[in-house]
Formats: sequence, structure tokens, C-alpha cells
Amino acid sequence: MTVTLLTAASEQHTPTIGQQREAVLFWPQAQREAQFRRMYELFPSDRAPHDAHVHELPQGKPLLLGGQGASGLLAGYMDQHHLAGVLVLQRGRIRLQRYALGFGPAQRWESFSVAKSVTSVLLGIALQRGDIRSLDDTLGTYIPELRDSAYAKVTVQQLLTMTSGVHWNEDYADARSDVAQMYLGACVDGQAHILSYLRRQPRQWPAGTHWNYNTAETDLLGILVQRATHRSLAAYLSQTVWQPYGMAADAYWIKDECDGSDTGGSGLSATLGDYARLGQFMLDGGRIGGKPVVAKAWLDGALHRQESVDEPGRGYGYLWWTDADGSYAAIGIFGQMVYVDPSRQLVIAQVGAWPHATSDALVAARSAFVAAIKHALDAERDSSTH
Repeated sequence: MTVTLLTAASEQHTPTIGQQREAVLFWPQAQREAQFRRMYELFPSDRAPHDAHVHELPQGKPLLLGGQGASGLLAGYMDQHHLAGVLVLQRGRIRLQRYALGFGPAQRWESFSVAKSVTSVLLGIALQRGDIRSLDDTLGTYIPELRDSAYAKVTVQQLLTMTSGVHWNEDYADARSDVAQMYLGACVDGQAHILSYLRRQPRQWPAGTHWNYNTAETDLLGILVQRATHRSLAAYLSQTVWQPYGMAADAYWIKDECDGSDTGGSGLSATLGDYARLGQFMLDGGRIGGKPVVAKAWLDGALHRQESVDEPGRGYGYLWWTDADGSYAAIGIFGQMVYVDPSRQLVIAQVGAWPHATSDALVAARSAFVAAIKHALDAERDSSTH
């Protein structure tokens, strides 16, 4: 009898998958470094298969960053900020590549909010294919459960720019914030966690008037894409990008425990090389074999500033961060990044386990590293013209 009671008690206190996902925000450093490469094994996930055809990344001339050379500056940057991998492409060739923390080319790493930008790309593909009719469509058109909520009349475009105007708190360090609470509740009527969570959220600003970063809304966008295409995000990613473009390894996308849908705001794991290929796909203008696979209306909006953010010169497109010089990036907490600079034909992919989800100092160090790479490329170009 005692054993039975202990078992029942232990079952009672086993955290739900949603509770375990929220706990990731508060993992200690050693756990982050060990487990970010295993997220798709720790949580129920859908696989995005790759194909036999691989988009090769040939070796280019090693990039010198000054000081101790590439290895010196790069090693110091990575060691100080707990990064697992950095890969720099220019004109499709590898100029810089380094792994750390026991991470290697065949392993995958969780991308956190980089997934938001990928979900946005999938929406752009669905728009090109006609699965989604217009960016002016309202969310209630695709997700009837929202028709009696503050989201009923919010448009797809407003969701893409995070201007729904619905109340949301995205403070990663606050256990009471919406982002730390959204997966904690019990499943309701077989709906994804965020559907039941967002339906209760009040309106704070008129739709389209105020930018407010919101992870749950990209989960919502993921549901919209999955409803419109009748495929999981992983399956659609595999069909439209991963296989035809030639990614080198399978990717994985974490599923919501309540309805089995892939969570559009986070949960995508891939190799560092395939994150770099994703950046190259964007640099190629969303084309595969010369053919555009992403809608022009999406490209025009996604990669140019639609909303101003708190940092000078930076903006927000359709779930892509934009810079005044024409570059743009997919960025995730704890140091994840896919950065694209069309003027230099440059892609930088970075994965890591920052000691905090984000901070001004960590962001400044990443910006300084990107600037150092650009400076090195410009110096190289200038010297070759003399």
C-alpha cells in the first residue's frame, strides 16, 4: 500500500511537458550547454527529413579578423559567451567555422526564436502557393476558435509585425510573465496551449498601432500555417525548403502537448551548417533552382523595416530583424542567430548558450563581432582593389 501511495504521489508531481518547456528559461548554465543540443529528444518533436541532394558549402579563403587572426578573436568571443558554433559564409563559401562546448557539425542545436523567422518564411511560401489568400485576411478566417477573442479581426500582416495590440509580457527573467506562463496550464478542449491562453488576453492598443514582441503570436502564426497547408510545420518545411534546397541533415520541430501542432515561435533544431544554408536560401532571394518559392509580397515586407524597435537603426519586418544597412537577421534567446548581409553576400550562423536569455552587454558583444567580420571583409576588398 505504501508503495502505491508513493507512486501516485510521484506521478502527481511529474511536471507536464508544458511545465518542462517553461523551465528551460531558468535552467542553470551547465544544463543549457548540455541540453540545447538534445531538445528534440527531450520533447515530443516532428522530423523534417532532408534529401540525398545536398547544397554544398565549399571551403573559401580563411577570413582574418586581425589580432591573433581568425582563431584568436573567434575563440575568445566564443569562449567568453558560451557559444557552441559559428559559421561564416561569403558568396556561398565557408570563410570561418569553429565549434566548441563539445558540439560538432553533425549535431543539432535548438534555435529558439530563430524559428519565428522560419515560420514566417513558411507563411510566405504558403502565400506564394495560394494556401493563404492575403496578408489582409483576419485570423478568425483560419482559426475559428479566435472569433470571440481580441484576435478575431487582427490580420495576418499584423501578426507578422507583432502589432496585434493584444496585451502581452515577454520578460524571460520573470516567472510570472506571459512568456513564462503560456504553456503551464492544463489542456483545454484539445486546443494548443497558446490558443486557450491567448483567447483570454485583453486588448491593450488598437490593432496595427503598437509593436510588442510576443512569442505566443508566432505559435499562433504556426497554427495558421498548419491549418492552411494541412501539414505540420516540420513536414511543410521539409517539402518546400529542406529537401529542395539541399539541407544536409534532418531538422526537428517541438510539438505542443495539447494538440500535437508544431510551435511556430520556437522549438526548431538543426545543424549549424543547415542554419547557414537557411541564411544562404534567404540571400538567394528565396529561390530554389532559380525559381521563387516565396511570395514577392512577403519578401518586400519581411526584409525591410515595418516597425521601429528600441534600438537606433534597427527595425522589425515580418518576424525578421532589420538593420539600416539592408542586412537582416533571425535571432533567438541564449545567443542563436542567422544573419544575412546582401551587400557583402554574407551569412553568419551562430548557436550558443549565453549565461542569460538576453542582455544589453551580450547583444552589444554580438553586434561588435558582426561588425568585426564586416570590417575584415571590407579591408580585404579594399586591399584587393589597390
